[in-house]
Amino acid sequence: MRHELQSISSLLFGIAIVLLGSGLLGTLVGVQANQEQFSSTVIGLIQSAFFLGYVLGTFLCPLLIKRVGHIRVFATMAALGSATAMGFALWVHPLWWVLLRMVLGISVVGLYMVVESWLNEQSSHHSRGRVFAIYMSITLMALGFSQFLLLIEDNHGFIRFALTAVLFSLALIPVALTQTLEPKPISAPRSNLKELYLVSPLGVVGALVAGLASGAFWGMGAVFAQNIGLSVSSTSVFMSTVIFGGALLLWPVGYLSDRWDRRRVLIMVSFISVASVLGAALVLDASTPVLLLLAFLYGGVSFSVYALAVAHLNDHLKPGEVLEATRGILLVYGAGSALGPLIAGFCMAVWGPSGLLDYLAAILALLGLFGLYRTQRSAPIPPEEQGEFVPMIRTSQAVLEMYPEADLEPELDLALSTDSEEEAEPEAPPDSVSMDWDNSPDYEQERK
Repeated sequence: MRHELQSISSLLFGIAIVLLGSGLLGTLVGVQANQEQFSSTVIGLIQSAFFLGYVLGTFLCPLLIKRVGHIRVFATMAALGSATAMGFALWVHPLWWVLLRMVLGISVVGLYMVVESWLNEQSSHHSRGRVFAIYMSITLMALGFSQFLLLIEDNHGFIRFALTAVLFSLALIPVALTQTLEPKPISAPRSNLKELYLVSPLGVVGALVAGLASGAFWGMGAVFAQNIGLSVSSTSVFMSTVIFGGALLLWPVGYLSDRWDRRRVLIMVSFISVASVLGAALVLDASTPVLLLLAFLYGGVSFSVYALAVAHLNDHLKPGEVLEATRGILLVYGAGSALGPLIAGFCMAVWGPSGLLDYLAAILALLGLFGLYRTQRSAPIPPEEQGEFVPMIRTSQAVLEMYPEADLEPELDLALSTDSEEEAEPEAPPDSVSMDWDNSPDYEQERK
């Protein structure tokens, strides 16, 4: 394990630098747009463009990697990210910033893919779970510390954008100098979302709500903090508090989900998230320390929703089916992330800063209620039959091959077991539903 960590240390260092830059830039764009007096709806549109680019990049970047190779794509995306960061400072205009955010989303997911596919190549089968956990921890820590870069003095609105550009450029050095061989090309995600929903409705809805909430926080969290009167320094503390809450409480939540009915843990997490944001709404004008404490709690529980949804889905799959299904649910999460800032921005434009809290409370409460509804439709999976919880946040499909339960060579025709959440037809097996990822000609016959 020590030898493997040494071989991938340069890759981990490179992606940590990327995350410092992208984490800073995401918050900085919201802060700067708010200072330029863009409306909340416009800021939501700008921030949504990043996640739209992120989703587009999941399909575009694998083609580029296959054509020119990993290191050239990494160099291209690092240069593109650096130029994009400077573009925000060169011209302040909403439509220009929408375009830049979309390009940045493509750039960031391309950088993720290259590093993550290299990590896959360098990780042995028995250690990939630990490498996955280390990578996720580094991701959260880098994003958390990136918020403190906002404290750098910048009276002209240029220095912090320039710093972001520098970080994207510096990330190229450790990756370009790595001596490891280039890994195999990456596959674009593909799946039948309807069949995924039949397998686990709660898993798919949970991933969608996780994206809606996460996208709203990353896109509009800094705008919310400034609109309630927090300074730039306090805004950075607020953002980092939520992120570090997610980093620290993700493991305890996972521990509980491995020992209880995972659906009930997801329901509990949803309602605790609702309570935390409603509590924050009550103390907006009263106590900043209490607000930060509730922000820490919100991050600690809400950041686990996506991982719980993925784990719940995978509890009803065979190992050979996990990889493709997890790639599919990643698209659901990405779609939610793209819509989140746009909807949250509209809510803030109508109801003020508290509109973000109302929005988060509403969608998470709906997830909790939907979870309660599903528990009435099916029996729980015993904890001893559940798979192990794996802490994870938004990433590219490349890293999913390190997911401990994923089979690197999934079968072409997958027969996914349901979570007993749907009533089985009389002629069908009681606990299974067929999923055909490749649109086989025998699909209808198999269903019969």
